[in-house]
Amino acid sequence: MPILGHPFRLLVATVQTFAITHLVYAYGVSVGPGSGPSMLPTFLVADDWFVTDKRCRRGRGVRVGDCVVYAIPVKPGQDGVKRVLGMPGDYVLLNSPPSSAVLAMLDVDGGGEGAVAVGEGGGLGVDRVGRRVGSDNMIQVPKGHCYIVGDNLPWSLDSRDFGPIPLALIKGKVIAKASLGSWNPFTWFTRLENGLQKPDDTLDPGTSSSKRP
Repeated sequence: MPILGHPFRLLVATVQTFAITHLVYAYGVSVGPGSGPSMLPTFLVADDWFVTDKRCRRGRGVRVGDCVVYAIPVKPGQDGVKRVLGMPGDYVLLNSPPSSAVLAMLDVDGGGEGAVAVGEGGGLGVDRVGRRVGSDNMIQVPKGHCYIVGDNLPWSLDSRDFGPIPLALIKGKVIAKASLGSWNPFTWFTRLENGLQKPDDTLDPGTSSSKRP
């Protein structure tokens, strides 16, 4: 039976290898490049690689503060990386908070050419792409959805533009950054921690010893 000899075993081994590789890439861990300014300073504009845990696809095990890879709903066929700001049932700001960077960009205090008037509902105005900034309007994330934003708010296309996304669009959770700039493989990977910080429940001792309400 020469036909079922060595060539056949080689074919079977090749098919098995491809099958295992596909399973690991689709349902295990994958490494891929990313680019763009929307996640600065967490990720560089270029030359950063992401290690993605595909076991967290469809939002499994994802928490507020995690960075996720998702299918961009307004750009079919393209994936993005954003941070989860709200999970189903959470309340989140509908627009950008009035950070110091946004205030400087809007030139609210300077009254220069880029200055904007305070909008209705307490909003400070609009950012570079026409989104309202500083509004205190909030929404509740619907069931089966999550609310995602970029760390670099003025340069991010996210849920402030297209709303909460279905959890089904999440392809995995970013668990590490990879940089191949060294010959030492132990320096290639940097673990990515959850960005959610626990607030300090005590005031500055110099002001008061009471708890925050």
